[in-house]
Amino acid sequence: MLRTLLKQENDYSGEVLDVTEYKYILETIVNNPYEGIMVVNEKGFIIMMNQAYGEFLGRDPQKTIGKFVGDVIENTRMQIVLETGKAELLQVQRINNHDIVCNRVPIRKGNKLIGAFCQVLFRDVVEFKNLAKNMDQLKLELQYYKSEFDKRQGTKYTIDSIVGMNAKIIRLKELLLKAGRTNSTVLIQGESGTGKELFAHALHNASYRRMGPFIKVNCAALPETLLESELFGYDTGAFTGAKKGGSMGKFELAQGGTIFLDEIGDMPLGMQAKILRVLQEREIERLGSGNSIPVDVRIIAATNQNLEELVKKGEFRQDLFYRLNVVPLNIVPLRERREDIPLLVEYLLLKLANKPGFSKKQISPEALDILVNGHCWPGNVRELENILERALNFMGESSLLKPVHLPLEIFSKNMNRKHDFTQFVSLKNSLEEIEHMQLEKALIATEGNTIKAAKLLDISKSTLYEKIKKYGIILKDDLSKIG
Repeated sequence: MLRTLLKQENDYSGEVLDVTEYKYILETIVNNPYEGIMVVNEKGFIIMMNQAYGEFLGRDPQKTIGKFVGDVIENTRMQIVLETGKAELLQVQRINNHDIVCNRVPIRKGNKLIGAFCQVLFRDVVEFKNLAKNMDQLKLELQYYKSEFDKRQGTKYTIDSIVGMNAKIIRLKELLLKAGRTNSTVLIQGESGTGKELFAHALHNASYRRMGPFIKVNCAALPETLLESELFGYDTGAFTGAKKGGSMGKFELAQGGTIFLDEIGDMPLGMQAKILRVLQEREIERLGSGNSIPVDVRIIAATNQNLEELVKKGEFRQDLFYRLNVVPLNIVPLRERREDIPLLVEYLLLKLANKPGFSKKQISPEALDILVNGHCWPGNVRELENILERALNFMGESSLLKPVHLPLEIFSKNMNRKHDFTQFVSLKNSLEEIEHMQLEKALIATEGNTIKAAKLLDISKSTLYEKIKKYGIILKDDLSKIG
């Protein structure tokens, strides 16, 4: 403190503070009413205590001078600081039935320890907790505003979210990165559940527009009349009930960013002509207005339909198809990238573990083999995630996802898959494993109906309950209790 003041003396271009001014400055710092300050010499005797510290102790500061610090302050650690020569910062100490927060700092002259001082920051730890609570509240607010900003930006996936080592997937990632350097229109085609929106997010975040908005429009969700106002906005009086002052459409909201036209194959032909004009002229007209508004957006379109076939049928404009298909991204169906299923399962199990009521699980080699080789995956990655989530709901306390936990329609058609007969376990464990699997199969087949399951297994209901308890099986009606 004094060193800082002395340094300032050299910064006044020759203007020197006299001793009286130094004394006044130091007294103001030491005697501030908000922080208790006490100084001891190298032997632990008090040589200074300010009024704030004395009031907290309920003692006259002047009468503490010359007394050993341990005789004045209960639970003091000042002598420990003197012994170790190490500062103790933001420490909680109980004095006069109050938990205070303080700093204890050794004082040195050169290499010699000549004393230590204590600074009370909070006279009650409640003050400190209130400050911490306020900080936590500020953090929550920051997270909220960041979340709102992210929602405004509209994306949550990046290229790192695309899981897989299949050659076609790697090629798609390379194309995506190259497309990110340009402003060209992109057409994403793929079956339902392949992750077309994920690729659209990743492309936006790989582009120079990533700080701009990402606006999604589902072209199949709205009739043509509503779709036009949704895309292009409207002016006052454009239709009955139109908001005074009009409203911006999705293209205006996407200014400087990306607009994602999902399910473009379902867009009515009349609307296709208007989208074609936007692509050609880079401007829009609000509904009910004759004024053109320039738009600076990148268009990404996606569909699960074969647009070339729709063109042949006259259901999709050929000129629009050519305008959209500048950079084509054809997403590989899951059945053509089965080697990626183990990676996807690992990724999805970690993702699901973050959902309420779930925890981190592993998958058995037998169950993974069924997922890789025993199903054709018409619903692609979305179906895989759905099946894993369904399985987790029926696993109970088990940490290992087994074939029996898979949906019955998948499990049943894979019951006769070859297993590795070179691996042996004890007969007791084998029988228990079979019994466990039969129990779960029966409960899945009867949708958790214990009476029907017991009848199916030809055992009494009480025996069924004993075995359910033995294997930690959670019944369907108990799922709400998980977590």
